[in-house]
Amino acid sequence: MLSRLSHLPLAVAAWGVIGATAPAWAEPAPTFADLLRQASVTAPRLKEAQAGVREAQGLALQARARPNPVIGVQAENFGGKAPYSGSDRMETTVSVAQALELGGKRSARLSAANAEVSAAEARGRQAAADFAYELAVAYAGAEAAQARAELAAQTLKRSQDDLGVSRALVEAGREANLRLVMAQAAEASARADAEAARADAIEALARLSALAGVAESYTSLAGGLLNAPASPSTADAVPPADMPALEVARAEREASRRLVSVEQRRATPDVTASLGVRRLSGDDATALVAGVSVPFPLFDRNRGNVAAASARANAAEARFDETRLRAEADWRSARAQADAAVSRVSASQQSEAAAGEAYRLARVGYESGKTPLVEVLNAQRALTEARRTTLDARVARVRAQATLARLAGRAPFGE
Repeated sequence: MLSRLSHLPLAVAAWGVIGATAPAWAEPAPTFADLLRQASVTAPRLKEAQAGVREAQGLALQARARPNPVIGVQAENFGGKAPYSGSDRMETTVSVAQALELGGKRSARLSAANAEVSAAEARGRQAAADFAYELAVAYAGAEAAQARAELAAQTLKRSQDDLGVSRALVEAGREANLRLVMAQAAEASARADAEAARADAIEALARLSALAGVAESYTSLAGGLLNAPASPSTADAVPPADMPALEVARAEREASRRLVSVEQRRATPDVTASLGVRRLSGDDATALVAGVSVPFPLFDRNRGNVAAASARANAAEARFDETRLRAEADWRSARAQADAAVSRVSASQQSEAAAGEAYRLARVGYESGKTPLVEVLNAQRALTEARRTTLDARVARVRAQATLARLAGRAPFGE
């Protein structure tokens, strides 16, 4: 029965599914909850999302900066023809010029930068929820792969037992040689399936390790997700207002709106004011120099950038509407899938129990000479398929519950 799943690490290690080829220093994977906590520090996917937030924060810090003053030194009226051949009549000016941002440019820029930080943080939360979902699916997949490896080993063991019984019956003259050939073929097929299941388990553990940011591939799992209690979904019919996808779309829409304001305010010319001191060598005198310069907006009024920013804002609005509709549909679908997965697990467990009893009866009948070998082989195949179906149903249940958690923006399975 699948209650044996809780003992998978020991069973698989004993069989040699992973340990035969994995590095000796590799460790078993922790429970899903512990692995998720560890991966929050080591996973490359989450590091990338965190770097995106820091990037936006850096740009917001830069947006606070004002234009730097410009210090100028200018010398004139020297090194020419008389009476300017020397430096007696040279004029030297030292000045400071400062650009003054007008029209609320700085406040608009700060507002847009802060909105970008909010959008980056929303994307970070969505990335964390997506990662937790993918880690749960990968963990359940690796756990199921180990279970299939154990199931294949059990099937191989049953085939070997059946082969032994067939050989004994043939030698006793109670069965034809054909029965022995059939049993040998079934044993060979089971052996090939066991080797394939072992390779699949190694691959699944390697994928899980890479996703979690672990250098050495895990050799086994602590397990627990496939055996988690299955209960009907209690999620609300209406999707949460703070779903990560909606939060990202909402934040990006707000950021795009504020960028429109930035471009509109850039159309206002900036003023550059300057103040300096001029030394008049010919008169042995010093005087102040002051000035103001303003660009004349004759050719460039930033209309193109304003139009482009407005178009991007309209696109962000459309993406928000699309995201909202898709999120509502995804939520309804996930609730239905979660409820269906619970029913599927229950039905598959009942089917597995019936298949197990059928195989037991067929085996008893064959050993007593009352049931042909073909019935035993058919019952064995039915039992193996029933157990695989139960595994698939458990994986589907994990995926459905993880999907609901991802859509709601929380870590799955109680974290």
